[in-house]
Amino acid sequence: MTVWKQRLSAFLIAGTLTVTAAAQPAPPQVYTRDIDNFWIAHDAVRSETDPARKLQRIQTLYIDKGTPGLHALMEARGYTGEQYVAAIDAWPRYWASVRPLTGRALAATAALDADLAQLKRLYPALRPATITYAIGVLRTGGTTLDDKVLIGAELALGDASVDVSELPEPLQTRLRTFYASQPFHNNGQNNIHEYIHTQQVEAGDTLAQYALREGVAERVAELVTGKKPDLPLYVYGPAHEARLKQQFLADRRGNDYRDWLYNSSSNRFGVSDLGYYVGYRIASAYYAAQPDKANAIATLLELRYDDVAAVDALIERSGYFH
Repeated sequence: MTVWKQRLSAFLIAGTLTVTAAAQPAPPQVYTRDIDNFWIAHDAVRSETDPARKLQRIQTLYIDKGTPGLHALMEARGYTGEQYVAAIDAWPRYWASVRPLTGRALAATAALDADLAQLKRLYPALRPATITYAIGVLRTGGTTLDDKVLIGAELALGDASVDVSELPEPLQTRLRTFYASQPFHNNGQNNIHEYIHTQQVEAGDTLAQYALREGVAERVAELVTGKKPDLPLYVYGPAHEARLKQQFLADRRGNDYRDWLYNSSSNRFGVSDLGYYVGYRIASAYYAAQPDKANAIATLLELRYDDVAAVDALIERSGYFH
């Protein structure tokens, strides 16, 4: 990506990076201090043999000292102190390989000023959100809770050098593919994708609702950054579009996402997260068909994703399945 062409206009105060941009609704705050706290806790856990003391170390040195973003990340993904301890004990080579990469959080926000200013131009009603980089237990590279963007630094800042050999299947295969996509170099798109989710209402229960919400975040993030993630779904999708359309139409009203979203490649397609691709294509078709692009973006971001009829109506208006 071209993030290195952007100058980092930021300053670090007490572990909090405050990034300013005149075109934004308010300066977002990027919190990174949870990463340092995690590695202190990690080393303390590794030095203990007693399970109770291990749990005490992760609790007092990481969780209790955590930012509101870390606590939101734990809530959003159901992380517990016991899970952190188990992961630290079970995967020492994984943590050793990813540790130096998690120091890149500052560099990962290099394009944030420019990207948020562009997002504000595209969507003037943009509301402010904070961004927290913290260490999770390998269940998300990015999610949101209310007005908080929550980045799992152990995933989002990684690359193909990460050692996944200790991880269980299917997690090992999925993360090998994920890290091979060089997520650190796509982090600008990831930040904006998740920032967009803070502007959207939560999805309802159906595949169509979830897929379109994710696809809109992908499409608008692409409009901002000029990038899509370098993942197999964007290679497989164009080559198998007819099949995907047919199967999506059959599955769209259900709430079984195993073949489509938040999954491994062990599904009927052999590729993860193809619901993102179909949602992206629907959003792209809708955007392309609208003469008023600003209104199109507002419609996509403000859609009632919790309303099946509203989602169905936009899909129909997109013309994607015609």
